[in-house]
Order: sequence, then C-alpha cells, then structure tokens
Amino acid sequence: MFSLTSSFRYYLYREPTDMRKSFDGLSGLVQGQLDRNPTSGEVFIFINRRKNKVKLLRWEQGGFILYYKRLESGTFELPQFTGNAVSCQMSWPGLMLMIEGISIEKSKQRRRYVTNNFSIIS
Repeated sequence: MFSLTSSFRYYLYREPTDMRKSFDGLSGLVQGQLDRNPTSGEVFIFINRRKNKVKLLRWEQGGFILYYKRLESGTFELPQFTGNAVSCQMSWPGLMLMIEGISIEKSKQRRRYVTNNFSIIS
C-alpha cells in the first residue's frame, strides 16, 4: 500500500543529499550515516542543498518505496538539529507542515495521550 501515516517513525537526514541517489544510494546513507536498518519500516527523509526537493524512503513488505517531491518555487523549512546530530526524528504533523510549506517556527503542540507507549507528550 502506498501510504504514510502517523504510525511510522520519521528520520530527517541532516546533510544535503544528491537527489540523483535512488533506492540503493539512499539505503547506503541510512546504514552508513544514520546507523539504522533501512528495512526497519521507518521512513527516512532526505533534502537537497537548495531545499526544494525531498525524498522519503521506506521499506514495505517486498521492497522499497520512494516518495519524491520537487517544489516549483520556494523551499522546505527544516527543523532545528541539536548539536552535531546526523539526523532528527520528526513527527507526522511536523513532516506534513514541512511538506505543505507551513512555518512551524511559532507553533506549539498541545499535550496529547499517546497509545503506542502509554505516555503523555509534554
């Protein structure tokens, strides 16, 4: 099924990525730079230097899926990275705001009950 939902974990790679990379090249970045398993089912996000292209890589039973978006004008606003982190975990709402071009600079997420690990996000 070709779909992404809030049930997945999303990881944004910090470094600008060559958008000529496809399944194998991006999988190599996931293993070599992020030190994660590309077949884990997590979604890995890559942005080019100009911040006008994004690729999302995800393993689904039977093979990889690659989502690709190119903006005709404007750029993607990226979240702040802490220290020298190679990647940051993004939330589904944060990813959707980034993809849709909505500035997240002054937004604040309200506390919600989370069922996957029975905790409250504050």
